[in-house]
Amino acid sequence: MTPLRICWLMLALIGAWLGRHLEAPDATVVIALATLAVWVLVETMVRRNWLALLTFPAMALGIGCALPLYLLLRSRRIV
Repeated sequence: MTPLRICWLMLALIGAWLGRHLEAPDATVVIALATLAVWVLVETMVRRNWLALLTFPAMALGIGCALPLYLLLRSRRIV
């Protein structure tokens, strides 16, 4: 398994554990934001879509803002 796949698996397991044992929605939001951050960094390095890094400041507003913004920036044509 690649290191990236191990990262995804670990984030999924941590999210499952936090969601089951802590029953705190904030904990799962933190895991979702961490997962999005890893995804943005990996895809930015691969696609050289530097504008997608604007997702990081949007994370301060929450996953509901950051994820749609990232998908918007990711779906644009890269020149």
